[in-house]
Amino acid sequence: MASSTAKVVSLVLIVVGRMMMNIVEANTWCVARSNAGYGALKSGLDFACSHGADCRAIQPGGSCFNPNTIQNHASYAFDSYYQRNGKNPGACNFGGAATIAVSDPSFGRCVYPPSSSTDGGVDTTITGLPMNSKTLQDQTNKED
Repeated sequence: MASSTAKVVSLVLIVVGRMMMNIVEANTWCVARSNAGYGALKSGLDFACSHGADCRAIQPGGSCFNPNTIQNHASYAFDSYYQRNGKNPGACNFGGAATIAVSDPSFGRCVYPPSSSTDGGVDTTITGLPMNSKTLQDQTNKED
């Protein structure tokens, strides 16, 4: 009797565990770590944008261009890459510069995609980023 009860409890725990994993996986995003350095963020951003992430929203005039910081642009690109790779945890590392978040990082008109998207095909590699941790806007203002 105790053996069959233990089997039922084990089965219930397995089912509940899988359901919880599905819930968490359905509501995750990949974002830049707040303590990541500029070099790691830029490298990850360049990689993501040149390997399938949709980086149009972080281009000038895009819905996620502002705030114009490496941290915010990297977060958006990291998440796009992560989503397009089926939310595979291995697609959210970027040399340790990224982490999986369970809170939606969307804000204002910048909406992070809630699921995978496959409408790629556009080269959206970002180049010419400033070589320090100041905002990209500071660099843009110097060039005007």
